[in-house]
Amino acid sequence: MDIKQAVPALGALAHASRLAIFRHLVELGPEGAFPGELIEKFELPAATLSFHLKNLAHAGLIEGEQQGRYIRYRANFQQMQGLVDYLTQHCCGGDRSKCFGK
Repeated sequence: MDIKQAVPALGALAHASRLAIFRHLVELGPEGAFPGELIEKFELPAATLSFHLKNLAHAGLIEGEQQGRYIRYRANFQQMQGLVDYLTQHCCGGDRSKCFGK
């Protein structure tokens, strides 16, 4: 990952609802969720949820898979790990053993 990918990902996560949705999809793992399930969990209007899902997908943090008439959304774990790696790449001068202290 580079800065051109990190900035949109961080921007997408810089909103309470999107961060909550993303974290929930991470918790669900590969099973993911359908929009109706997310609407119920977060009590969001469909249009608002759609806006948030589009933002997260545009940043590459989630992916949607068409299943019949519905789309199942899942966290993109490779992109998430890429973001974490980018943020910690040079942590403590490259000596990660120093990063977490005692």
